[in-house]
Amino acid sequence: MTINCKGNLVDLSSPKVMGILNITPDSFFDGGKFQNKKEILLQTEKMLFEGATFIDVGAYSSRPGAQHISETEELKRIVPVIELLIKKFPEIIISVDTFRSKIAKETVNAGAAIINDISGGKMDAKMFETVADLQVPYILMHMLGTPQKMQQNPVYKDVIQEIILFFAEQIFKLHQLKLNDIIIDMGFGFGKTTQHNFEILKNLSLFKSLDAPILAGISRKSMLYKTLGINAQQALNATTSANTIALLNGASILRVHDVKEAIEAVKIVEQLN
Repeated sequence: MTINCKGNLVDLSSPKVMGILNITPDSFFDGGKFQNKKEILLQTEKMLFEGATFIDVGAYSSRPGAQHISETEELKRIVPVIELLIKKFPEIIISVDTFRSKIAKETVNAGAAIINDISGGKMDAKMFETVADLQVPYILMHMLGTPQKMQQNPVYKDVIQEIILFFAEQIFKLHQLKLNDIIIDMGFGFGKTTQHNFEILKNLSLFKSLDAPILAGISRKSMLYKTLGINAQQALNATTSANTIALLNGASILRVHDVKEAIEAVKIVEQLN
């Protein structure tokens, strides 16, 4: 349960929190909020102070129906931010949210330590080879379809069985390439109905059979706020509830917008042990 982040060994036997830093203008919750250096640095400092082990930087919005941007635009957005964060916070562990192998390579060269791929290697044939060459931890997420079309009509015969099979196949390919630090993410909201999402959350412990740390990314998602008839801005309490369930069912990393509350959930659940 230890991953090597550029020589920094992180023990995931005690759950960790990953703070989200979206530098996109159109993300579903915080799009457009962190567009200049001051805002980016203040938000990162806040998340690190509150206890985030990782900062996940994303320059391509993957919300349902999000606008597709070019590789050039994604690079232009993200590399300067990574360089800025490394300079200000030399000990920071940066995860990069991208499905493109070129972005993965350029950002790791700029100082990032983890690649977080929403497509699980399905949208860029060179991604697995690239992360294996880079020898960085890789977050393997399950998504049905593409961000532009994933929520149109997601259908599964058995959502749990199909996702486990997907992970087993992709993990085997990565192990063949000698990449060992693999984290799995069920992809809540990525080609799943609300019912699918809650079935996955309820059965999250079944994914422990894959012998890989589990990341849960449920923060302020529509599965929560639509269930309660509220909006994403009002979904902090629901997020904490869902994160607690995820921790009880085996999550090793919580990917969140609100670090302080996620750290509190971790501390409460750890008291049970």
